[in-house]
Amino acid sequence: MRKIIILALIISSSLYALGQKKTLKISDPYTNHSIYPARMKMLSWIPQENAYTYLKDSTLVRGIPTTKKADKAFLSLAQIRKDWQSAGLKAPKKFPHLRWYSNTGLHFVSNDTLYNYQPSSGKIKSLCYYPQSSKFIKANPDNPYMVAFTKENNLYIANGEKVSAVTNDEDKGIVSGQVVSRNEFGIEDGIFWSPKGDLLAYYIKDETNVGEYPLVNIDSREATVEMIRYPMAGMASEIIYVAVYNPETKKKVMLDTKKLKEYYFTNITWSPDEKYIYIQVLNREQNHLWLNQYDVATGKMTKTLLEETNDKWVEPEEQIHFLNHSNSQFVFMSERDGYYHAYLCNTEGKIIKQLTKGKWVVTQFLGFNDDNSKMFFMATKDSPLENNLYELNMNNMKISRLTKEAGTHHIKFNYNKTYAIDAFSSLKVASQYDIISVAKKKVVKILQKDSEPLKDYLLGEMSIGTIKADNGTDLYYRLIKPSNFEKGKKYPVIVYVYGGPHAQLVKNSFLGGSGYFLQAMADKGYVIYTLDNRGSANRGFAFESGIHRRLGTLEMRDQMQGIKFLKKLDYVDTNRIGVHGWSFGGFMTTSLMLNHPEVFKVGVAGGPVIDWKYYEVMYGERYMDKPQENPEGYKKSSTLNKVKNLKGRFLIIHGTMDPVVVWQNSQLFVKACVSNQKQLDYFIYPDHEHNVRGKDRLHLETKIAQYFDDFLKK
Repeated sequence: MRKIIILALIISSSLYALGQKKTLKISDPYTNHSIYPARMKMLSWIPQENAYTYLKDSTLVRGIPTTKKADKAFLSLAQIRKDWQSAGLKAPKKFPHLRWYSNTGLHFVSNDTLYNYQPSSGKIKSLCYYPQSSKFIKANPDNPYMVAFTKENNLYIANGEKVSAVTNDEDKGIVSGQVVSRNEFGIEDGIFWSPKGDLLAYYIKDETNVGEYPLVNIDSREATVEMIRYPMAGMASEIIYVAVYNPETKKKVMLDTKKLKEYYFTNITWSPDEKYIYIQVLNREQNHLWLNQYDVATGKMTKTLLEETNDKWVEPEEQIHFLNHSNSQFVFMSERDGYYHAYLCNTEGKIIKQLTKGKWVVTQFLGFNDDNSKMFFMATKDSPLENNLYELNMNNMKISRLTKEAGTHHIKFNYNKTYAIDAFSSLKVASQYDIISVAKKKVVKILQKDSEPLKDYLLGEMSIGTIKADNGTDLYYRLIKPSNFEKGKKYPVIVYVYGGPHAQLVKNSFLGGSGYFLQAMADKGYVIYTLDNRGSANRGFAFESGIHRRLGTLEMRDQMQGIKFLKKLDYVDTNRIGVHGWSFGGFMTTSLMLNHPEVFKVGVAGGPVIDWKYYEVMYGERYMDKPQENPEGYKKSSTLNKVKNLKGRFLIIHGTMDPVVVWQNSQLFVKACVSNQKQLDYFIYPDHEHNVRGKDRLHLETKIAQYFDDFLKK
């Protein structure tokens, strides 16, 4: 098997004596925050200005990209405390969270009230009131005194101190203004103000047909049950509607979707003139998409602009993007040619031209400059391991890369897209913040750079490379050797796996995307190996869709190619191979332990899907179809059918309040182990949801590390 080393991070012990370096411990990220890459807090552009602000030593600092002069102090905590006390507010002990609303005014929330703060004059003015228990808060884009929000299952609008109800549903199964489809299809919101703020569109989710699922809370003297709506694959799902509300007239118009009861209404987009709403409608089978136009005044569907079908799945992931100053032309994102690309379309339903093309994917659409002569986007054009900023010249269709340094970039443009803040990391740079000039196509200012937050620690050699899948496809891996690596010595291996859709673990980013826990495990004497198998993200539809109707099968084949690669390394102890993953990675860990018991000695699965028929409709049916439509696929992917194969030491960990992979999954696995006389180690985290977060995470990582030390390292 041909091995291609693409990137390597080698921290040489020759730079320092061995005794001067520290070994990274599991606890270090929780006790020593200096090892984290430096962050620029509250870094933001000032609206309508070529200037930015960020927090430094309890002072908001202001800078401009066109000068190399030092950025100047703009607003101190002492000044904030003085201004707030003058306004009758309690002075904050630490710098509060402020966000720019205009080039002179900042917004903040205190005591359930939204305030406007003018630093130049020190004036503070209350804008509107809404309770802290509210969710999905969405400010009117044209009226700072008006905010839409939800409380429990209903939607409200706060206008100044007056709060009015948009909906009054007593049935908790009718939910307005919140996300639908369990955040699939790129849905992150349920409230959509029109561009001028005159109207409010919102989701209505009818969950009354979805079974109530119990989560047990043990914090009270007598345990209580919290019921959630959890639509399992093949069972009744939510019904979605879209309404438009006029805050001035108090009138509501329902969009004409009532006939489409088992459909997903995704990625709601207002036309700039507020006359139409565009919705990407997807059938429950998720293989047919319609881009529909709805008349706002009547709610009627006026026409279908575009359709897209695929015998596996169609997955809308974002709304359409209208060009500046246009009600008729927009960008539609699609995988129709096999890769996620941008298409210029019009409201007559014509695809004018494909804007981006190639065997790479657009990872984020970032919009146009004012005259629409340039389109900006993030993409993997130069490497699947990187995320770079590109500019498309709309006149000659030439693409230019604006982020020159290799790595994983995150971009924030100023108001007219002449400058961009670039926050990035790579194998060589832990964290860097730059200002990019779009016109000059280069960095004009480095705000902050942190190359070596772990300079005092002895880290092992990390390499990123490729192996071949059984069909010849390149698969990227990351391998970390122990920091005290000795030639001629055999080391145990931990395969860290996720393997599922919408995830990429191997990147040209800080620590290669591995994180501190895996680095610390390598420092404990393990070889740490991760492979992005087929089915994972950012490699195109063919790469991702081979998993359709048979989750786990293709993914395991690729992971076993990784095992073949590991077995050829003379420093790998092939009798001591372990595997660990969470969520889909927990499913993969369980599957590998049961399907290849002769290979994996120890496994730790967190929050694992055990059988896909116990997972939710939207995600599960996209990849597996309904259980009644694909019984053989569900049977083959189920780990319950293979419990009899368990040989090695196996630990399952689950949060008892998990609303994503419900606790029932792992409990059924325990039950199957008892029935098959198979011993299993099992640990729960009471009150935790799908992952263990906060102060308890150190306990989790210590638990996992100890398990491998006890049963794999020895």
